[in-house]
Amino acid sequence: MTTEPPLDLIFRNALLRSSAAPVDIGVKNGRIAAIEPRLTCEAVAIDVGGRIVLPGFVDTHVHLDKACLLGRCGHDHGSLGDAIRAVSAMKRDFTVEDVYARGAKVIERAIVHGTTRMRTHVEIDPRIGLRSFEAMKALKRDYAWALDLSLCVFPQEGLTNDPGTEELLVQALRDGGDVIGGCPYTDTAPNAHLERIFDLAQEFDVDVDLHLDFDLDPSWWHLDEVCRQSERRNYQGRVAIGHATKLSALPPERLRAATAQLAKAGVAVTVLPATDLYLMGREATHNAPRGLTLAHKLVGEGILCSVATNNVLNPFTPFGDASLLRMANFYANVAHASVADFDTCLDLVTELPARLMNLTDYGIKVGNPADLVVLDTQDSRFAIAELADIVMGFKNGRQTFERPRATLFGRSDPSRSV
Repeated sequence: MTTEPPLDLIFRNALLRSSAAPVDIGVKNGRIAAIEPRLTCEAVAIDVGGRIVLPGFVDTHVHLDKACLLGRCGHDHGSLGDAIRAVSAMKRDFTVEDVYARGAKVIERAIVHGTTRMRTHVEIDPRIGLRSFEAMKALKRDYAWALDLSLCVFPQEGLTNDPGTEELLVQALRDGGDVIGGCPYTDTAPNAHLERIFDLAQEFDVDVDLHLDFDLDPSWWHLDEVCRQSERRNYQGRVAIGHATKLSALPPERLRAATAQLAKAGVAVTVLPATDLYLMGREATHNAPRGLTLAHKLVGEGILCSVATNNVLNPFTPFGDASLLRMANFYANVAHASVADFDTCLDLVTELPARLMNLTDYGIKVGNPADLVVLDTQDSRFAIAELADIVMGFKNGRQTFERPRATLFGRSDPSRSV
C-alpha cells in the first residue's frame, strides 16, 4: 500500500503582497494547499529567495485575431477610421491558419511576460465569418497548459447596419463564445445596437464587454445608454467598457457625475494606454491631449477598472510585446501616477481585472489554482517603478517558463583601465 505525499511542490521563501515576511506555498494536484511559514513536508521545493510572487497577470482586452499585421500593410494610418478600414480590407483574406499563427505569437509573448488569464475580442461579421473564431477556439485549447483564454465575440463594424452579423454572433455564442461585445460608435443606430447586444447577453447568460466612445468629444456619448441597459437588465457587475476616452475629456464636475453613474450601474472600465495614446489627439498641432482615462483615480472612487493590451503591431497600435507589467509602467508614467499609486497600478493588471472578468478562482489562496509568477523584487512598488524581471511562471503548479537573469561579462582584469 502506497501513501500519497501531502504536497507535490513547495515554493519556499515567497514574499506575497499581503505578507510582511516570506512564506511557503504548498501545492497539491495543481492547487494551492497551504500558505504558511516554513512548511514541514517532504516535496519538490523551489526556493524563491524572498522575491515577490503574484497570481499571474490578467489581460482583459486584447485582439489576437488582428495582431501582427504590420508586415502586410502600409501602417501609416492616422485615425481610428483609417485603422478600421485597413483591417477590414485585410481580414477578408484571413484564414484560420493565419489567425492562429499570429495569435499564437502574441500568446507566447504574453506567457513569458507572466500573463495567466486573457480575454480576447474576436471580430464576427460576414467578411471574416467565423474563421477568426475557429482559430481562437483552437488557441484556447492548445495553450490551456499556460493560459486561460476567454473569447469575447463582437461586431467591430456595426450590427444593425451589417446584415448577417447577428446570425453569425448567435452561432458563435452557441459554439463556445464566453462573452459578447459591441461597438456602438460604428453603428448607424447605436442604441439599437446596444439593445440587441444586451438581449443576446441575457439570452446566453454571458457578460458584456463593449468598445465605447472612442474620441475626445464629450458633447455626446453612449455611456448613458450602457448604464441604463445595465440597470434595467440587473447586469451590474457584468458589464465593462473599453477605451472610454471621453471620460478623459470631462471637466471635474461632469467627471464626478459620470463616476457616480458608473458606480450605480456597476459598469467597469478598461483603459488601453497604447492604443488610446496612439490614436487620440493626433490632429492637435500643440499641447496634444493624452486621451487617457485615469483608471487609478476611478478606482479610488469605487469603480472597477483594468489596464490592458488591446492591439499589438497593427494599424490601431504599431507597438507591443504583450507585457502587462510594461503596460502598467507605461500607464503610470503617462497618468502622472505618484509613488503611492504604484500598488494600485499593479492592481490594474492583477486583482482588479480578475474581478472584472468575474474570476472566482483567482489569487494566492488555499484552494485556488497554483497560477503563479515570480518577480525579481522584494517591493511590489518596484515591480512598476523599475519593470522588475519576471523570473518564472507556473500554471496549475506546472512550470510554464523561466527567464534566467542576464549575465554581465566584465573586464578580465578589473584593475586595468582603458
